[in-house]
Amino acid sequence: MRYTSIKDFCKRGAAHLAKGPIALIFAEDEVELDTCLRHHDSLGFKALVLFAPSAFRLPADLDARTIRVDHSSSEDGHHIPAINAVIAAAPAGTWMYYCFNAEYLFFPFCETRKIGEMLSFHAEERRNAMLTYVVDIYAGDLGSAPEAVSLEDAWLDRSGYYALARNDPDNHEYPKERQLNFFGGLRWRYEEHIPAPRRTIDRIAIFRTAKGLMLREGHVFSDEEYNTYACPWHNNLTASIASFRTAKALKRNPGSTFDIHTFKWHNSTQFEWHSRQLLDLGLMEPGQWF
Repeated sequence: MRYTSIKDFCKRGAAHLAKGPIALIFAEDEVELDTCLRHHDSLGFKALVLFAPSAFRLPADLDARTIRVDHSSSEDGHHIPAINAVIAAAPAGTWMYYCFNAEYLFFPFCETRKIGEMLSFHAEERRNAMLTYVVDIYAGDLGSAPEAVSLEDAWLDRSGYYALARNDPDNHEYPKERQLNFFGGLRWRYEEHIPAPRRTIDRIAIFRTAKGLMLREGHVFSDEEYNTYACPWHNNLTASIASFRTAKALKRNPGSTFDIHTFKWHNSTQFEWHSRQLLDLGLMEPGQWF
Protein backbone atom coordinates (compact mmCIF):
# COMPACT_ATOMS: atom_id res chain seq x y z
CA MET A 1 0.00 0.00 0.00
CA ARG A 2 1.16 3.53 -0.73
CA TYR A 3 -0.07 6.84 0.62
CA THR A 4 0.68 10.29 -0.73
CA SER A 5 1.07 12.01 2.65
CA ILE A 6 0.80 11.46 6.39
CA LYS A 7 -2.68 12.96 6.29
CA ASP A 8 -3.68 10.52 3.58
CA PHE A 9 -2.25 7.60 5.58
CA CYS A 10 -4.07 8.58 8.77
CA LYS A 11 -7.34 8.97 6.84
CA ARG A 12 -7.31 5.96 4.52
CA GLY A 13 -4.77 3.68 6.19
CA ALA A 14 -6.02 3.65 9.77
CA ALA A 15 -6.73 -0.09 9.47
CA HIS A 16 -2.95 -0.71 9.39
CA LEU A 17 -2.75 0.72 12.91
CA ALA A 18 -5.35 -1.62 14.43
CA LYS A 19 -2.87 -4.17 15.77
CA GLY A 20 0.68 -3.69 16.98
CA PRO A 21 3.50 -3.74 17.42
CA ILE A 22 4.08 -1.41 14.48
CA ALA A 23 7.45 -0.15 13.28
CA LEU A 24 7.61 3.42 11.97
CA ILE A 25 10.81 3.83 9.95
CA PHE A 26 11.94 7.22 8.68
CA ALA A 27 14.25 7.27 5.67
CA GLU A 28 16.59 10.27 5.66
CA ASP A 29 18.51 8.77 2.72
CA GLU A 30 18.74 5.38 1.03
CA VAL A 31 21.80 4.12 2.95
CA GLU A 32 21.06 0.60 4.26
CA LEU A 33 17.34 1.25 3.98
CA ASP A 34 16.65 -2.28 2.74
CA THR A 35 18.68 -3.98 5.52
CA CYS A 36 16.99 -1.80 8.13
CA LEU A 37 13.56 -2.88 6.90
CA ARG A 38 14.55 -6.55 6.67
CA HIS A 39 16.01 -6.52 10.18
CA HIS A 40 12.86 -5.11 11.74
CA ASP A 41 10.66 -7.41 9.68
CA SER A 42 12.57 -10.37 11.15
CA LEU A 43 11.78 -9.19 14.69
CA GLY A 44 8.08 -9.85 14.18
CA PHE A 45 6.47 -6.42 13.82
CA LYS A 46 2.89 -6.69 12.57
CA ALA A 47 3.44 -3.84 10.13
CA LEU A 48 6.37 -1.84 8.75
CA VAL A 49 5.42 1.73 7.87
CA LEU A 50 8.09 3.53 5.85
CA PHE A 51 8.10 7.33 5.72
CA ALA A 52 10.29 8.24 2.76
CA PRO A 53 10.51 10.50 -0.28
CA SER A 54 8.62 9.06 -3.23
CA ALA A 55 11.84 8.77 -5.26
CA PHE A 56 13.35 6.19 -2.88
CA ARG A 57 13.23 2.68 -4.31
CA LEU A 58 12.91 -0.68 -2.56
CA PRO A 59 13.50 -4.26 -3.78
CA ALA A 60 10.27 -5.79 -5.05
CA ASP A 61 9.85 -8.23 -2.15
CA LEU A 62 10.23 -5.48 0.44
CA ASP A 63 7.99 -3.10 -1.46
CA ALA A 64 5.23 -5.72 -1.41
CA ARG A 65 5.14 -6.00 2.39
CA THR A 66 5.99 -2.42 3.38
CA ILE A 67 3.42 0.33 3.85
CA ARG A 68 4.80 3.41 2.07
CA VAL A 69 4.01 6.97 3.13
CA ASP A 70 5.47 9.75 0.98
CA HIS A 71 7.30 12.03 3.39
CA SER A 72 10.09 14.60 3.17
CA SER A 73 12.94 14.31 5.67
CA SER A 74 14.52 17.65 4.76
CA GLU A 75 13.27 19.53 7.82
CA ASP A 76 14.85 19.12 11.24
CA GLY A 77 12.60 17.12 13.55
CA HIS A 78 10.49 15.93 10.61
CA HIS A 79 9.57 12.72 12.44
CA ILE A 80 7.86 14.43 15.40
CA PRO A 81 4.65 15.69 13.70
CA ALA A 82 4.45 12.44 11.72
CA ILE A 83 4.58 10.27 14.85
CA ASN A 84 2.11 12.50 16.68
CA ALA A 85 -0.32 12.24 13.79
CA VAL A 86 -0.04 8.45 13.80
CA ILE A 87 -0.55 8.32 17.58
CA ALA A 88 -3.74 10.35 17.20
CA ALA A 89 -5.00 8.08 14.42
CA ALA A 90 -4.24 4.76 16.14
CA PRO A 91 -6.36 3.02 18.77
CA ALA A 92 -5.20 3.64 22.34
CA GLY A 93 -2.91 0.93 23.66
CA THR A 94 -1.19 0.08 20.36
CA TRP A 95 2.54 -0.65 20.71
CA MET A 96 4.74 1.34 18.33
CA TYR A 97 8.44 1.75 17.65
CA TYR A 98 10.30 4.31 15.57
CA CYS A 99 13.78 4.60 14.12
CA PHE A 100 15.65 5.90 11.07
CA ASN A 101 17.34 4.08 8.20
CA ALA A 102 20.70 2.43 8.99
CA GLU A 103 19.42 1.70 12.51
CA TYR A 104 18.76 -1.75 13.96
CA LEU A 105 16.78 -2.65 17.09
CA PHE A 106 18.09 -5.24 19.53
CA PHE A 107 16.35 -6.34 22.72
CA PRO A 108 17.40 -9.05 25.20
CA PHE A 109 17.27 -12.50 23.59
CA CYS A 110 15.82 -11.11 20.34
CA GLU A 111 17.46 -13.94 18.42
CA THR A 112 14.94 -16.41 19.89
CA ARG A 113 12.03 -14.15 20.97
CA LYS A 114 9.74 -11.94 18.92
CA ILE A 115 8.98 -8.30 19.67
CA GLY A 116 5.34 -9.13 20.47
CA GLU A 117 6.35 -11.61 23.17
CA MET A 118 8.66 -9.11 24.77
CA LEU A 119 6.08 -6.33 24.77
CA SER A 120 3.38 -8.59 26.22
CA PHE A 121 5.71 -9.23 29.14
CA HIS A 122 6.58 -5.55 29.43
CA ALA A 123 2.88 -4.62 29.54
CA GLU A 124 2.30 -7.13 32.34
CA GLU A 125 4.85 -5.16 34.34
CA ARG A 126 2.58 -2.13 33.92
CA ARG A 127 4.95 -0.35 31.56
CA ASN A 128 3.69 1.69 28.60
CA ALA A 129 7.06 2.67 27.15
CA MET A 130 10.60 1.36 26.95
CA LEU A 131 13.90 3.19 27.11
CA THR A 132 16.30 2.40 24.28
CA TYR A 133 19.96 3.36 24.04
CA VAL A 134 21.14 4.50 20.62
CA VAL A 135 24.50 2.77 20.36
CA ASP A 136 26.75 4.29 17.71
CA ILE A 137 28.30 1.81 15.30
CA TYR A 138 30.81 2.80 12.63
CA ALA A 139 32.96 1.35 9.89
CA GLY A 140 36.44 0.33 10.98
CA ASP A 141 38.10 1.40 7.73
CA LEU A 142 36.94 4.77 6.43
CA GLY A 143 39.06 4.31 3.34
CA SER A 144 36.85 1.42 2.24
CA ALA A 145 33.66 2.95 3.65
CA PRO A 146 33.99 6.75 3.37
CA GLU A 147 30.47 7.32 4.74
CA ALA A 148 31.37 5.21 7.83
CA VAL A 149 28.72 2.58 7.06
CA SER A 150 29.71 -1.08 6.72
CA LEU A 151 27.69 -4.04 7.95
CA GLU A 152 30.67 -6.38 7.56
CA ASP A 153 33.15 -4.11 9.36
CA ALA A 154 31.02 -2.49 12.06
CA TRP A 155 32.55 -1.39 15.37
CA LEU A 156 31.25 0.16 18.59
CA ASP A 157 32.63 1.67 21.79
CA ARG A 158 32.86 -0.85 24.63
CA SER A 159 33.17 1.84 27.33
CA GLY A 160 32.71 5.57 27.87
CA TYR A 161 28.98 5.51 28.64
CA TYR A 162 27.59 7.43 31.59
CA ALA A 163 24.43 9.05 32.94
CA LEU A 164 23.60 12.38 34.58
CA ALA A 165 20.52 13.55 36.44
CA ARG A 166 17.76 15.05 34.34
CA ASN A 167 16.80 18.25 36.09
CA ASP A 168 13.25 19.60 36.08
CA PRO A 169 13.08 23.33 35.18
CA ASP A 170 9.51 23.43 36.49
CA ASN A 171 10.59 22.17 39.92
CA HIS A 172 13.59 24.31 40.92
CA GLU A 173 15.91 22.16 38.77
CA TYR A 174 15.49 19.16 41.08
CA PRO A 175 16.28 15.81 39.42
CA LYS A 176 13.32 14.08 37.85
CA GLU A 177 12.35 10.77 39.41
CA ARG A 178 13.66 7.71 37.51
CA GLN A 179 14.86 9.81 34.60
CA LEU A 180 18.46 10.26 33.49
CA ASN A 181 20.31 11.71 30.51
CA PHE A 182 22.63 9.10 29.01
CA PHE A 183 25.81 9.87 27.10
CA GLY A 184 28.53 8.00 25.25
CA GLY A 185 29.67 6.79 21.87
CA LEU A 186 30.53 9.15 19.03
CA ARG A 187 28.28 11.91 20.41
CA TRP A 188 30.51 12.00 23.48
CA ARG A 189 33.88 11.58 21.75
CA TYR A 190 33.11 14.20 19.09
CA GLU A 191 30.93 16.46 21.18
CA GLU A 192 32.53 19.59 19.72
CA HIS A 193 30.72 18.76 16.47
CA ILE A 194 27.39 17.86 18.11
CA PRO A 195 24.92 20.51 19.38
CA ALA A 196 24.42 20.11 23.14
CA PRO A 197 20.72 19.08 22.95
CA ARG A 198 21.66 16.18 20.65
CA ARG A 199 24.47 14.64 22.68
CA THR A 200 22.29 12.22 24.62
CA ILE A 201 21.90 8.62 23.47
CA ASP A 202 18.60 7.78 25.20
CA ARG A 203 15.44 7.50 23.12
CA ILE A 204 11.96 6.41 24.18
CA ALA A 205 11.62 4.54 20.91
CA ILE A 206 9.06 1.93 22.01
CA PHE A 207 5.76 3.16 23.38
CA ARG A 208 2.06 2.50 23.69
CA THR A 209 -0.36 4.96 22.15
CA ALA A 210 -2.66 6.89 24.45
CA LYS A 211 -5.20 9.67 24.06
CA GLY A 212 -3.42 13.04 24.02
CA LEU A 213 0.07 11.52 24.04
CA MET A 214 2.64 13.66 22.20
CA LEU A 215 6.24 13.08 21.20
CA ARG A 216 8.49 16.02 22.06
CA GLU A 217 11.97 17.20 21.13
CA GLY A 218 14.71 15.06 22.63
CA HIS A 219 12.94 11.73 21.96
CA VAL A 220 10.72 12.06 25.05
CA PHE A 221 6.96 12.16 25.55
CA SER A 222 4.41 14.49 27.13
CA ASP A 223 3.60 11.82 29.76
CA GLU A 224 6.56 11.92 32.16
CA GLU A 225 6.10 8.28 33.20
CA TYR A 226 6.87 7.29 29.61
CA ASN A 227 10.31 8.91 30.01
CA THR A 228 11.38 6.81 33.01
CA TYR A 229 13.90 3.99 32.69
CA ALA A 230 12.13 1.68 35.19
CA CYS A 231 9.11 1.38 37.45
CA PRO A 232 9.44 2.23 41.18
CA TRP A 233 9.65 -1.43 42.22
CA HIS A 234 12.41 -3.04 40.17
CA ASN A 235 14.48 -2.79 37.00
CA ASN A 236 12.62 -3.15 33.71
CA LEU A 237 13.60 -4.19 30.23
CA THR A 238 15.55 -1.77 28.10
CA ALA A 239 16.69 -2.18 24.49
CA SER A 240 19.39 -0.87 22.16
CA ILE A 241 19.34 0.59 18.68
CA ALA A 242 22.60 0.00 16.82
CA SER A 243 22.90 3.09 14.67
CA PHE A 244 25.18 4.29 11.88
CA ARG A 245 23.32 7.61 11.90
CA THR A 246 25.83 9.68 13.92
CA ALA A 247 28.90 8.28 12.15
CA LYS A 248 27.30 8.96 8.78
CA ALA A 249 26.44 12.54 9.76
CA LEU A 250 29.93 13.27 11.11
CA LYS A 251 31.53 12.09 7.87
CA ARG A 252 29.07 13.99 5.68
CA ASN A 253 29.32 17.25 7.60
CA PRO A 254 32.03 19.51 6.07
CA GLY A 255 32.77 20.89 9.53
CA SER A 256 33.81 17.52 10.94
CA THR A 257 34.71 15.17 8.11
CA PHE A 258 38.29 16.42 7.66
CA ASP A 259 38.99 16.09 11.39
CA ILE A 260 38.10 12.39 11.41
CA HIS A 261 40.41 9.86 9.77
CA THR A 262 39.13 6.91 11.79
CA PHE A 263 36.46 6.40 14.43
CA LYS A 264 38.37 3.53 16.02
CA TRP A 265 40.18 4.08 19.34
CA HIS A 266 41.57 1.86 22.10
CA ASN A 267 38.07 1.16 23.42
CA SER A 268 36.61 0.07 20.07
CA THR A 269 35.45 -3.50 19.59
CA GLN A 270 33.91 -5.21 16.59
CA PHE A 271 30.12 -5.33 16.65
CA GLU A 272 28.87 -8.92 16.72
CA TRP A 273 25.25 -8.18 15.68
CA HIS A 274 23.98 -10.13 18.70
CA SER A 275 22.03 -9.10 21.79
CA ARG A 276 24.42 -10.99 24.08
CA GLN A 277 27.24 -8.55 23.33
CA LEU A 278 25.03 -5.56 24.15
CA LEU A 279 23.90 -7.22 27.39
CA ASP A 280 27.50 -7.99 28.37
CA LEU A 281 28.50 -4.36 27.75
CA GLY A 282 25.61 -3.12 29.90
CA LEU A 283 23.94 -1.42 26.96
CA MET A 284 20.56 -2.92 27.74
CA GLU A 285 18.82 -4.43 30.73
CA PRO A 286 16.89 -7.74 30.77
CA GLY A 287 14.95 -6.87 33.94
CA GLN A 288 12.81 -9.89 34.92
CA TRP A 289 12.62 -11.07 31.30
CA PHE A 290 14.06 -14.52 30.72
